[in-house]
Amino acid sequence: MKKFFTIIGGMGTMATESYLHLLNARTPAHADQDYLNYILVNHATVPDRTAYILDHSQPNPLPSLLDDIRQQSQLGPAFFTLPCNTAHYFYDDLKAATDVPILHMPWETVNEIKRKYPNAKRIGITGTQGTITDKVYEDEVNAAGLTPVLPTPEIEAETMTLIYDHIKQNNDVDADLFHRIIREMIEDQHADVVILGCTELSLAQEREPEKTYPIVDSQSVLVDRTIEMALSKLRNKD
Repeated sequence: MKKFFTIIGGMGTMATESYLHLLNARTPAHADQDYLNYILVNHATVPDRTAYILDHSQPNPLPSLLDDIRQQSQLGPAFFTLPCNTAHYFYDDLKAATDVPILHMPWETVNEIKRKYPNAKRIGITGTQGTITDKVYEDEVNAAGLTPVLPTPEIEAETMTLIYDHIKQNNDVDADLFHRIIREMIEDQHADVVILGCTELSLAQEREPEKTYPIVDSQSVLVDRTIEMALSKLRNKD
């Protein structure tokens, strides 16, 4: 296969499936041949990113991710996508291991906020404890000249319950819990807009969409940027 991109996924698998569903649904296609060429690496056994970020004695995901990047780079993809926010903790190491571009989901998400909500100043951040701790979104929000609004310990505990206990463990979205988290970030933390900074939260948005409060879904943004880059780089299909 020529003219393709590679998805480094499986973190977790159901979230990756959500990304693929949106990717295919949004691709402008009227025949089989109009869809995008891509390779999915569903590396489900990559060690937990949050566990390692919070405790470096836990198994390190980086060697597995580097193996994937190096192996796939030999095949010559046009670019990589990494539909896992917490894995962007390792972005610089992964970028250094290949000459192939890697889309940066947090950077693209913050740029989308600036485009879609130009008057927003206080940007709520939701995600795993790993994403909050590694400041991948906090740093991008600060770099954009905006004010990051972090979840309280109580909101973060609710978010981890939704991500791990409901979605990762049981493939179940607790709609009331999901919407309460967004409401608390807007009403209690006074965020102007909330980033869904975990692909499990993006899966929750796909299944039980939040329609009341302003959000920017990182996975949805990555899907759109993936399609744009693919159509640009893979336009002349063989």
